[in-house]
Amino acid sequence: MHSAEKQEGFVKTKQVRESSEEDSQPRSPLYPRLRPFILAGLALLILGWWISATILPGTRHRWIVQTFWAWFFILVIAFRFIPNRIITRPVAAIWVPLIEKPWFALGYNIRLGLGVLALLGLVLGSGYGFPLRDGSTYVDRTISIIGLFIFQLGFYLFSYDRKAVPWPTVIVGLALQQIIAIFVLKTSAGFSIFSWIAYLAKDFLEQAYKGSAFFFSDEIVSKHYFFVNTLGAIIFFIAFVQMMYYLGVMQWLIKKFAWFFFKTMNVSGAEAVVAAASPWIGQGESACLVRPYVDLMTDSEIHLTMTSGFSTIAGSVLSAYISLGVPPQNLVTASVMSIPASIAISKLRCPETDEPVTRGNVVVARQEKNPPANALHAFSQGAVFGLVVAGQILAGVLTIIGLVAAIDGLLTWIGKGFGIHELTLTLIFGYILYPVTFFMGVPRHEILPVSRLIATKLVANEFVAYLALTGNQATAPLSPRAFTIASYALCGFANISSVGIQIGVLSALAPGKTKQIVRLAPSAMICGFLSTMQAAGIAGMLV
Repeated sequence: MHSAEKQEGFVKTKQVRESSEEDSQPRSPLYPRLRPFILAGLALLILGWWISATILPGTRHRWIVQTFWAWFFILVIAFRFIPNRIITRPVAAIWVPLIEKPWFALGYNIRLGLGVLALLGLVLGSGYGFPLRDGSTYVDRTISIIGLFIFQLGFYLFSYDRKAVPWPTVIVGLALQQIIAIFVLKTSAGFSIFSWIAYLAKDFLEQAYKGSAFFFSDEIVSKHYFFVNTLGAIIFFIAFVQMMYYLGVMQWLIKKFAWFFFKTMNVSGAEAVVAAASPWIGQGESACLVRPYVDLMTDSEIHLTMTSGFSTIAGSVLSAYISLGVPPQNLVTASVMSIPASIAISKLRCPETDEPVTRGNVVVARQEKNPPANALHAFSQGAVFGLVVAGQILAGVLTIIGLVAAIDGLLTWIGKGFGIHELTLTLIFGYILYPVTFFMGVPRHEILPVSRLIATKLVANEFVAYLALTGNQATAPLSPRAFTIASYALCGFANISSVGIQIGVLSALAPGKTKQIVRLAPSAMICGFLSTMQAAGIAGMLV
């Protein structure tokens, strides 16, 4: 009798618990029922905007960009309801039997050889298939082509593990760099699309200046101080990304990038996102896009993350360089070309020997210790973390710049004993980089001035170098070819002070990886630096 009462009490308790759990859950959520209508209305709104913007005289001139982005979002919404198999099955029915199976039926060495031949055809076609202009000669273009192969040979000889080099990744990366250069430099559609993306990123990051002006003033913000503008933009962007993670936007992006780059270049989703985002949002902010995965990255992934940041500039500084007189087409093209180039160069220098967490079909969601309650809470948590990152960046940059100044002071003191009154790192690197500048295809009589500009960029930063470049055009102008190559070569964050930024950001994101980050940072900086030199050499093939 006692056991029967006990069992009956247990059953009642279970029923009460189940009843309370049912009461705590929403019975008929409104959004799932209205979701099709909301998305359909959004798609119609985008379609109406596209039609209106294409017709109106004030926006008709940018129809390429409007069409690209409007239909991109319309298709994203449409495929929320249309099964992917409607597209993938017909494509697979043609692709698999006619291309994929015959291709993989060939041996690995045969496929690799065909890839090398295709890359050679693309490079030689770029160098000799377009008409000469601005006083260039085919000898100059030939030197640029030879320089491209010398760069790759150098990366291979100094690779951490030559046996593990993923040659298909390297070949595809170099081929994509050539294709992007042709698309952006030789077609108006390519330049319009990538210019719009760059300006969009710049305008978005500049919204942080409103907050900076609240604490300081509009006059201070207009002076573009690093402490006020750059660090403020980083704090704002980290907070925004944290909110996007809460809403699921970043997970969707990483998953799509993981699939595409795994298929084309066999890299992880985290690597793909950082590399693709670096030209638009910068070296610090791009790493924050994959914040939950930095502490799980392999050495090769960390190396690629830093290399991609060093090899590009950010949309936030694009307008500053354009205002100095640097052609925007050169800036946009150089940064976009560096996306596949940074992947190829980094994997050649530091091949992957482990298995990345975000390779292939990645499940992006990760559990957090203290998950935010809502989107606003996520934004505020991101702002606090952004303040920590900004503090580490500030400390890193300050100390590295001071170290460079101390070395310059010592070199100057030593140089005076030999009758050299301005022996500095810039002067030394100017002569060291002379052969690198030669193999970019710079005319012989202008090699030293251009190499001095590149040395200024390496030791100081690209802003100082661009100031010198545009200032020299008024007194001792370079030829159009040398100016174009120099404007490409300077387009990157690869300088000594940026090492402090990279170490500060990644160490804040993954404190447990600090030793690996510090050890890999010099190598990544050199790879990012040479990536911009390689982009300049490819531009030399096309001008």
